[in-house]
Amino acid sequence: MDVIVVLEWAFDAVLGLGLLWLAWRTLNSPDLFKAIVLFISFGLLMALAWVRLNAPDIALAEAAIGAGLTGALLLAALARLRTTTDNTMPAQLPAGSWFQRGLLIVLLSGSAAGLGYAVWILPSHTSGLSMAVTANLDVSGARNPVTAVLLNFRGYDTMLEMIVLLLAVLGIWSLGGLPPRPERPAVAVLDTFSRFLIPVFILAAAYLLWVGADAPGGAFQAGSVLGAAGVLLLLSGWRPGVRLMQWPLRLALTIGAITFIILGVLTLLYEQQLLAYPVAQAGRMIILLESLATVSIAVTLAILFLGESPDPEEKK
Repeated sequence: MDVIVVLEWAFDAVLGLGLLWLAWRTLNSPDLFKAIVLFISFGLLMALAWVRLNAPDIALAEAAIGAGLTGALLLAALARLRTTTDNTMPAQLPAGSWFQRGLLIVLLSGSAAGLGYAVWILPSHTSGLSMAVTANLDVSGARNPVTAVLLNFRGYDTMLEMIVLLLAVLGIWSLGGLPPRPERPAVAVLDTFSRFLIPVFILAAAYLLWVGADAPGGAFQAGSVLGAAGVLLLLSGWRPGVRLMQWPLRLALTIGAITFIILGVLTLLYEQQLLAYPVAQAGRMIILLESLATVSIAVTLAILFLGESPDPEEKK
């Protein structure tokens, strides 16, 4: 057997064991901060696993959302929890009983065994839907098969994902939002760091959006990077004004889902199929959808991190 193949198998084995170990440590750690850091590490290793599976689109989304923004949301939630409990929350949770730990081991072992069995019984050669996607790629409006599936062939899945994100924000607002963050003096290092990185994030988001039609990238990857820029702005002390928190914010949050719904209704009326774009306009419609979805995703992720209600009356 070739040495490179052996090294690849060894790397994949270490990667898989590392994921299982991080999952166990994340679920079993009584220290909340340590658990969040382990979760972020798990997300980064999972992104690497997706790269090994030749799924760069999912790897980008996992690194940006699964590890980056979700980790920031969890850290923000931990900080809010400690603030709202007047710093009386213990740094560590009570350790679980041996029964709970044993049950956790059984669940993780069963999941790993089930996943291993599913991989073992996979056929060595299968075309799946790749041939059907490739055969219809010319009429999809995109040259990247992942984008063609997410925005055309199964565009309703992406539409529902946009609606789920919107419902998450509405759920927080319906509970009155979170209490405003205490005002803190700006940190010079963080302020300088954000001034340098935010333009880079914006350029990276624009690139991922534009290249998504032909290569790995697209609305969710671009939106997550742009949302990370918003989170960095919030961390550096910037807060949106009262006017921005009114109709401009609502428009930015809903524009992606609204556009999906409008195009879905129009295509259902004229093409007799949901989100079945006319071939001549398919490319333009996908660019429009991805651009507006990027804005909605970015604003949604930043607002989830901020957590405050836009209604001034609700903040009192």
